[in-house]
Amino acid sequence: MSTKAAHPVLVLASGSPRRLELLAQAGIEPDRLLPADMDESPLRNEHPRSLAKRLAKAKAELAVRALRELDVPGPRFVLAADTVVSVGRQIMPKAELADDAIANLRTLSGRTHRVYTGVALVGPSGSLRQRLIETRVRFKRLSREDIDCYIASDEWRGKAGGYAIQGLAGSFVVRLIGSYTSVVGLPLYETLALLAGEGYDIHNRWKAAAGQTETA
Repeated sequence: MSTKAAHPVLVLASGSPRRLELLAQAGIEPDRLLPADMDESPLRNEHPRSLAKRLAKAKAELAVRALRELDVPGPRFVLAADTVVSVGRQIMPKAELADDAIANLRTLSGRTHRVYTGVALVGPSGSLRQRLIETRVRFKRLSREDIDCYIASDEWRGKAGGYAIQGLAGSFVVRLIGSYTSVVGLPLYETLALLAGEGYDIHNRWKAAAGQTETA
């Protein structure tokens, strides 16, 4: 008697609506969300790129442990990411208060900053694969009205660097070199390459949609 292969489970170790939207854009829907509850403070003298890699790895490992406790069956792919914004070695905090967001925007005004997104994937074999994507973004010189009105929009809350490039702050960007989706929160090219490299069928929903179209 043959048995049906277990459906591979994709777990996103994040509750970020931006990352969910980006995966949906690529035709991928996680089976489960397991946001990591951890201290994201940088270590003493930690470089921004090292922080992004460390946090992505830690979030993936926390989700793997949670899955073991939940005893989720079948092959599992655990995906995690973390985005860090910096000017030089200065890490811009995720803004939770308006004063933090204002300070961030004043620092970024008229300057080029770097956005690092670390991506970590734990495949069914338990192996960990990582990528780090660096993007350079230059803002125009922000007026006081620019900053005040952006703060009033509330888009900055909880965002790395105190802004969301996919929203109103997109109008601040003079130049971007690198990955736009990485600045939003998840570099699609590198993420899909990681998934495909571990054997996850990234085209499954694409093929399903094509089949529905043919039978319509």
